[in-house]
Amino acid sequence: MRKGIKIQLLLLICTFVLVGCKENTEKDVTAMQSSTAAQAERPNIVFYLADDQDIYDYGCYGNEKVHTPAVDRLAKEGMFFENAFTAQAICAPSRAQLFTGQYPLKNGCFANHTKSKPDITSVASHMQKLGYEVVLAGKSHVKPANVYDWDREWEPVPKAGVPREYIPVDSIAHYFEHAKKPFCMFITSKYPHGKYFDVTDAKAENIKFYPFNAHKKSDSSFVKTKAGYYRSIEEDNRQLELVLDLVDKHLDINTLFIYSADHGVSGKFTVKDVGLKVPFVVRWPDVIKAGTISNQLIHYTDVLPTFIEMAGGKPASNLDGKSFLPLLKGQDVEIHQYVYGVRTNQNILNAEVFPSRMVRDKRYKYIRNFNSIEVLDKNLGDKENVNVFIRRGAEKFKDEPYEELYDLQNDSFEQNNLIGDSEFQEIKDKLIKEIFSWMKEQGDFLNDELGNMPILTAKGFKLDQNNNVRTIPDSLLNTLKEEDYFVIGHW
Repeated sequence: MRKGIKIQLLLLICTFVLVGCKENTEKDVTAMQSSTAAQAERPNIVFYLADDQDIYDYGCYGNEKVHTPAVDRLAKEGMFFENAFTAQAICAPSRAQLFTGQYPLKNGCFANHTKSKPDITSVASHMQKLGYEVVLAGKSHVKPANVYDWDREWEPVPKAGVPREYIPVDSIAHYFEHAKKPFCMFITSKYPHGKYFDVTDAKAENIKFYPFNAHKKSDSSFVKTKAGYYRSIEEDNRQLELVLDLVDKHLDINTLFIYSADHGVSGKFTVKDVGLKVPFVVRWPDVIKAGTISNQLIHYTDVLPTFIEMAGGKPASNLDGKSFLPLLKGQDVEIHQYVYGVRTNQNILNAEVFPSRMVRDKRYKYIRNFNSIEVLDKNLGDKENVNVFIRRGAEKFKDEPYEELYDLQNDSFEQNNLIGDSEFQEIKDKLIKEIFSWMKEQGDFLNDELGNMPILTAKGFKLDQNNNVRTIPDSLLNTLKEEDYFVIGHW
């Protein structure tokens, strides 16, 4: 009897084990299926970045005299943004924001031709951890290699009969055709950045002028340069058309495609909207409703958090940007109340000491030019060899006031400075408080106290040395010593 009971108990235990194993197996299979489904739902990402092109020079942004059918097509098939920004109107710092999700002073690439901090985590590492392959195809301009550790990187390629190298179209095509896993590819063009095409029959009537350049309509040299720039825009549009054809041929509809340009050329090195406001057009079939427009404030630092969320991850808390994925999915929600901008005129060919900071919301914008000639005397110290370069900077930009305030709703090209208008005092005070709070959070070396006017240094582009576009008096050559500089550690 006892033996029979034991056998029954043993059979009962085996039944429970078998049922449990079956349930666990089914759970594992379900989990695997769910994981596979989630992986399949993750889009491929292609980000096409043009170089030095004003937001005002596209058909979809209102310029009927420039030929941009590929960008205009993307705008019709997806969403274009009216208020997208970079924080710095210069190549390397703008790209570093895009790739790190952090503003220039925080990620370290604050002056052109300088490196990001060596401990920064870039899009390459973030997306690789989420199962993506990350590719750079074209112009890089970012360092160091340990931060920007692309899975694959292809240099621009020479092309006959054009002023600049082309994107590596053949490598891109082969990759699209044979990709085995989700990928994030940045296609970085060298166009329309000068050197421009040589247009011999340039005419002013073929150029669209704006309040910031209308006075140059009769300047034949300017018109010729602008015509060459328009022609370079057309050439970049041809490259974009090639890429879109490859996307449509080889990739499915679950492909997010973004077009942008790193900053405006007419406002390069400034914190004006013509430099910081960027074109931003996004296509994602079956997700983004065709022909939609967003006027929400977004920023280059938002791109990485958005990609991380799309890939199923959670953006790190140290990123400055926020995901704008809700906008792409049709929710008209605020991403930012404010965006910010920075300017240094050092470490460029025409280097001078003239730093600026900017804050703006959708309507109002405040600028502080820290070495304005209005406050020059208060910026001078006890070292005359340093003072001479501080004076040079203030005098070079003598027409730029210490403070600027603009109502962008009524003055989109920033022609009417309202800083002295008492009607806007409350707005001015609010924006000043906001900009200095942000600067402190960013670890900025500038603050709201006068007399703090550092001379920056990096490799090359020294203030006291000549270069191929800048000649200084012999008396100033090699007059700055190592101890005269404010050194950013990672430079």
